[in-house]
Amino acid sequence: MAKVFGIDLGTTYSCIASIDRYGRPIVYNNADNQATTPSVVQFTSDNEPIVGIQAKRSARVRTDEVAALVKRHMDDPDWRFRANGTDYSAPAVSSQVLQSLVRDVELATGEVVTDVVITVPAYTGQEFRQATKFAGELAGLNVVDIINEPTAAAFSYGFLQEGSKAQTVMVYDLGGGTFDVTVIRLAEKKIEVVATDGNPHLGGADWDETIATFLGGRFVREHPEAGDPWDDDAGAQHLLTLAEEVKQSLSSRKSYVAVVSYRGNLTEVTITRDELEELTAGLLQRTMDLTRNVLDRAAAKGVTVIDQVLLVGGMSKSPVVARRIAELFELEAKLADPDLAVAKGAAIFGQKRELEIYVLESLRRTGALTEHEDLSDAEPEALDQAVRQAASDHAMSTAEVGDLVATQITNVTSRGFGIQAHDAGAGEEDLYVEFLAHAQDQLPISVEQRFYTRFDNQTSVHVMVMEQNTPVESRRPADSITVIDGLIEDIPVGHPQGTPVDVKLEMGTDQVITVTARHQAVADPLVLTIKVGTASAAVRAAEQAKVDELKQRS
Repeated sequence: MAKVFGIDLGTTYSCIASIDRYGRPIVYNNADNQATTPSVVQFTSDNEPIVGIQAKRSARVRTDEVAALVKRHMDDPDWRFRANGTDYSAPAVSSQVLQSLVRDVELATGEVVTDVVITVPAYTGQEFRQATKFAGELAGLNVVDIINEPTAAAFSYGFLQEGSKAQTVMVYDLGGGTFDVTVIRLAEKKIEVVATDGNPHLGGADWDETIATFLGGRFVREHPEAGDPWDDDAGAQHLLTLAEEVKQSLSSRKSYVAVVSYRGNLTEVTITRDELEELTAGLLQRTMDLTRNVLDRAAAKGVTVIDQVLLVGGMSKSPVVARRIAELFELEAKLADPDLAVAKGAAIFGQKRELEIYVLESLRRTGALTEHEDLSDAEPEALDQAVRQAASDHAMSTAEVGDLVATQITNVTSRGFGIQAHDAGAGEEDLYVEFLAHAQDQLPISVEQRFYTRFDNQTSVHVMVMEQNTPVESRRPADSITVIDGLIEDIPVGHPQGTPVDVKLEMGTDQVITVTARHQAVADPLVLTIKVGTASAAVRAAEQAKVDELKQRS
C-alpha cells in the first residue's frame, strides 16, 4: 500500500501533507517555498496551465484566462469557466490545482504520489463530494477517501494522543470561500459529529470584496474624473488584491495604509482594524447565526457543554472572531493551526485508511476474511496478528496502529434525502418529496416506507432519489435535486392501483447511500447505490480528454 497523502483543496488556498517517519503530520512547501498554494489557475492561449501565485498575479492583466474561487461551483454540474475558446468544469479546473500540489511534492522529495484523501466542507452534499473525487481522478490520483474538514481538524487537534480526555469541541472553520461550523464529540477511539451547518458562499473572499468596494469608493471620491476601478477588470483585480493585503495586515496591526492606483492616479486610504470590523460586521454575524443554530441543534441532542472551540481557516485569524464567540456564547476560542490543520488532519486520516487497507488485505490474503467481509467481521486474534504485522512493516508501535485502525468516525447527514412521490389529492401540483432521512440525522441510517402504484395494470415504477438543496427542508421537488433514479420494470399486468411498493433507504457511516425498492410481483428488487465519484461515463470521458490534452501540451 502506497503512502496516503492528505490534501486540503481550498477555495482560495490549497496544501498537501503526509505523515513523516517520526509519525508527525508535515505540510510540503511548493515550488515557491510556501506551504499553501493559491487555488488559482491560468489557462494560457497555448494551453499550458499555470497554477498558484503566478496565476494569481496574472489575474490583474489576463482576467479572462484566470479561474479562481472555483470550489464555490463544485456542486454545480452546469458551471463552466471559458478560456481561449475552451470550457472547463469545476472538477477540471481543480484537477490542475491538485496536479500542481502533487508535482511539487514529487519534485522536492522524489516520492511518487498516487493515493490521497481530499477534504470537503462538512455540510456539502453528494454532488460536491462526487465532483471533488472526480477532480482527483482527473489529476491521475487514486482518491482513497473524502473526509469532512472539521473531522480532519479534529484529527489534527491531537485527541488521539495518549492521555487525552473525552471532550466536546466546536470547530469554527472560516476559510477563503466557505464557512462551516461543527460540534464534535471526541472520546477514546471515536469521533462523533453531533451537528453541522455552513454556507458554501461565505468566506474571506466576501471580506475582500467588501473592503475593495470601500477602497474603490474612497478613490472615486478623491478622483471622480478618473472613473471607477470596479468598472475595469484590471482595476477591480487591483482592488481585490489590495483588499486581501489590508485584511491580512489588520489581523496583527491596528491600522494599515492602502494605496489605490488607477489610471495614473493615487489615493492613500488609512483603514483601522475597528473600521474593518464595523465594515464587515454583517458578514461575521452570518457566521455567528449559523454557529448559534449548530449549538442549538447540539443542545437538542443533549450536548450542552463545549470544552474547546477550535478556530480553523485563514479568516479565523482575525481577532474579532474569537472576541465575538466569547461575547455571544461565552466560549473561549483558540487558533488551531488555522492554515494547515485541515491538511495535517487529512494526512493522519490518510494514514488511518492506509493501515486499514493494509490490515484488511492481510486478513483476506490469509483467509481470515472473505472478499465481502470487513474489519468488523475479523476474529480478535487474527485482527491482532494483522495489526502487529502492519506495525512492524510501517515501523510503528502496535498500540499506534491499533488505535488508528480502531478509531470510529460517526457523522450526521448534512442534507435530507427522500423519494419523489405523487399526492393523488393535490390536483395538478401533485408531485412532492417524501423525506426518509433528514439533515442532522445520525449515521448510519436505515429507513423503510411504503408507497403505492398510481394506476391499474402499472407495468413500471419510476423511483427518483432526491437530495435537499435548500437550507430548510422543503417538499417542493424544485427545492431538491435528483441524485439517482431507476425503474422497477416488467411488472405483470393485473395489479390494481394502490399496490404496495416498499422503499428502503440506507446510508452508512461512509455516506454511501443504497436505496432498495420492491414490488410484490417482481422477484429482484431495484437497487440504487450512490457513491462519491459517480459522474457519468460520458462526462468523465469528456473531462478526461481535456485534461489529457493539457498534460500533453504542458
